[in-house]
Amino acid sequence: MGVVFKPGLRNLITDVAGLSVGSAQDYFIKTGSTVLVGNAPFTASVHVMGGAPGTKETDLLAPDKTVDQIDALVLSGGSAFGLDACSGVMDGLRKMGRGFPVGPMRVPVVPGAIIFDLINGGKKDWVENPYRELGRKALENVSLDFELGTAGAGVGALAAMQKGGLGSASVILENGYTIGALVVANPIGSVTSSSGKHFWAAPFELFDEFGGMGTDPETTNFSFKQSPKEMAMMISNVEMSNTTIAIVATDAPLSKTQCHRLAVTAHDGIARAIVPSHMPLDGDLIFGISTTRGVVDHNVFRDLSIAAASCLSRAIARGVYEATPQNGDILPTYKSSQIKTT
Repeated sequence: MGVVFKPGLRNLITDVAGLSVGSAQDYFIKTGSTVLVGNAPFTASVHVMGGAPGTKETDLLAPDKTVDQIDALVLSGGSAFGLDACSGVMDGLRKMGRGFPVGPMRVPVVPGAIIFDLINGGKKDWVENPYRELGRKALENVSLDFELGTAGAGVGALAAMQKGGLGSASVILENGYTIGALVVANPIGSVTSSSGKHFWAAPFELFDEFGGMGTDPETTNFSFKQSPKEMAMMISNVEMSNTTIAIVATDAPLSKTQCHRLAVTAHDGIARAIVPSHMPLDGDLIFGISTTRGVVDHNVFRDLSIAAASCLSRAIARGVYEATPQNGDILPTYKSSQIKTT
């Protein structure tokens, strides 16, 4: 089908030319924010499959809405508080002269989405909402290279059995187009099989990018048992609240409608990497973006869709694999749990 699974130079979403990513975090609160910004405005849409999303400005991204291009996207911790990170990014972009022209003003268009990370061992007794400042700092930190795992919006993320994290991956297609994914993995479901060693995303792994453990030879059926994350929520008398939020990006020329469809098909990548996914209390959401105006034909778009789903599965596993321990953690990291079992 013309899909060659070869990662880009960095194996990050920034392999898509014209995109940069920045993060800011507070390890005391156990939370953070991550921003993706383009050198120029880019086309974007979104698709939500979780039952409990937390979002800002996503209605504008529907294919029938007026705004065609945006300036940045924000992924943040903090539940509803975290949406204020978008305001910090808007402040910074406005100073740069970026934004949608409205008379003498420019209004940066910065949609965002959040994960629930309020019950993760961090100190949440802030007096002033910290997320506006985290968003501003994340924008100041944008670069082509950025940290995965316990960084940015991934600092407070938890999967079912171990810490979640900020993940990214890329793939270059035979036709020369690049697909990249950026994700905050904080799911109700598990990213590993019952043994805890093998990622569900293993069939899509490239060059041992998340440990090279392969698929679990003993797993034929999945049984969702009560997880450490679920038990921690019960102790705190909090209903399970989670989300996997992601961006899939390409330099292929896509219309806003095609960006929406790219996001729809990329949800297959969540379902392949997290079991179960898209649950009523998940807020699973994917932004689909293109840095180039135009439209590709059906065959090219099919290959982009295949690559986007695979790339997102890899990014989810990488985010969990790269997580690092911090004081006050209520779950182990993937790597530390492997040391204990070997």
